[in-house]
Amino acid sequence: MKIKDIVRAKGSTVFSIDPDKSVKDAIDMLVQYNIGSLLVVVDARPVGIFTERDTLGAVARDPEGFFLLRIGDVMTTDLIIGDLEDDVEDAMTVMTGKRIRHLPIMAGDRVAGMVSIGDLVKSQHDEKSVTIRYLKDYITGNDMR
Repeated sequence: MKIKDIVRAKGSTVFSIDPDKSVKDAIDMLVQYNIGSLLVVVDARPVGIFTERDTLGAVARDPEGFFLLRIGDVMTTDLIIGDLEDDVEDAMTVMTGKRIRHLPIMAGDRVAGMVSIGDLVKSQHDEKSVTIRYLKDYITGNDMR
């Protein structure tokens, strides 16, 4: 299975934020949309990602004024990007190895979507469940022709 299959199924909506916005602005968006990350963009180009983990880092860095910190000062800038043509298993390996939970997906120079490790696990589970069902039917003779 390819990442494009997951993006097609879940949709290509990616929530983003400007690096000059405040951590408060970002937290409000995370809560409003019930999401775990925001892509940080400048002129439609990804420059970083702001996640729940970055929120904790901001609190630890400045417990009194973290709400006022700029996203550009606390975001993760070492952005790891996926491609629509990547295999789901390869993306899972990268995400697990890098200990990230959100992967922006690119199609050339445009943002095509965002997948979470949960999206990848769900796709693998669904794919394996179908295979198991067909194998059970084959073994037991419950062929559904």
